[in-house]
Amino acid sequence: MLLSIIQGIFKTKTKQTMSELAQKAKAGDEEVLSDLLFAFTPFMKKTASFICKRPIDEHDEEFSIAMNGFHEAVMAFDHTESASLQTFAHLIIKRRMVDYIRKESARKEKVFLMQSASEEEYISEQHYLLDKQSITTYTENQQTAARREELIRFSEILVVYNLSFEELTKAAPKHADARKTAFQIAQIIADSEEFYDYLLKNKRLPMKEIEALVEVSRKTLERHRKYMIAVVLLLNSDLVYIKDYVKGEII
Repeated sequence: MLLSIIQGIFKTKTKQTMSELAQKAKAGDEEVLSDLLFAFTPFMKKTASFICKRPIDEHDEEFSIAMNGFHEAVMAFDHTESASLQTFAHLIIKRRMVDYIRKESARKEKVFLMQSASEEEYISEQHYLLDKQSITTYTENQQTAARREELIRFSEILVVYNLSFEELTKAAPKHADARKTAFQIAQIIADSEEFYDYLLKNKRLPMKEIEALVEVSRKTLERHRKYMIAVVLLLNSDLVYIKDYVKGEII
């Protein structure tokens, strides 16, 4: 039975087999898709709970969002570009969950404003928010100076973790797919309060816990450790100009 094959995948972590099943689902095999959704239900719950920081079950709207995100991941998955179906699905589910949370917050805020203020006051408030969110433009010289300042600040942050730009140049994954995999895992770490706090406290990554969450070998994680630490520190910083250089990598 196909379900037993899928369950075997979790025990052996056979990336190629999982990729083949995802390709069959993409090609329109409804039975494979249904079995994938069923087999990955615990993963979807765990991921949703991980992002929402509370238990999630099938009755929660967040679980529906997670399931839709997993379905989207299967349909968009390309084993030649993505690290693994599980890692890719985690990032897609995270993106959909964040979108949902933001929309819900905006909806509730809008209802509150409409209930607590007149239409004129509400419009004035919206104008105020738009003005508040406006971005000040800088001259080219100011931007150059800001970039230089950010590079200095980032190098000072790296020193605390015994890293340097020169060392990162050597440690960075050479192949695009390996670099993307490391970057995706770094995003997961940066989004996890537990993992990030561990990094700040111990100046190293919780490799055992990360290995259990993503479908990447411990050897590969160790090889890309320095690069991932640097990316995590960057993602959770306010270094906007340096982030702009790598925005194409961020999902």
